[in-house]
Amino acid sequence: MKKDMVSAVTQGAASQLIDARIKELDDWRGEMLGHIRMLIHQADPDVVEEWKWRGVPVWSHAGIICTGETYKSVVKMTFAQGASLEDPSGLFNASLEGNTRRAIDVHEGDTLDDNALKRLIGAAVELNLSRATARRKPTKRTIV
Repeated sequence: MKKDMVSAVTQGAASQLIDARIKELDDWRGEMLGHIRMLIHQADPDVVEEWKWRGVPVWSHAGIICTGETYKSVVKMTFAQGASLEDPSGLFNASLEGNTRRAIDVHEGDTLDDNALKRLIGAAVELNLSRATARRKPTKRTIV
């Protein structure tokens, strides 16, 4: 099977697992996770959905953008490179002490600033793409 086909199957399976997680959370957490997922797709139509670490929805584009974890009293979006992102709207409210990650904890009754969140997701994608470009090794050229 071609590598592209394997990715498509994996993406499809992950999307189905995320669908199932949203459905099984038949309270505000499922609604919020579904809303966050919709915003991620609006911010980055090329996002890849993954299912990692025994049941965590993950959204990636040239690296992990964020995860969508659900707990009893919170839906947590953890941005893999959040400490490197500008957050002028002050969305990050958890995991602020780390050197790499930052998180947004959403509690029942909270409302998200959808536009600010989409800008933050876009910034995470841009950061991942810039780091991916920087990692590429230059090709050797013969100068005549």
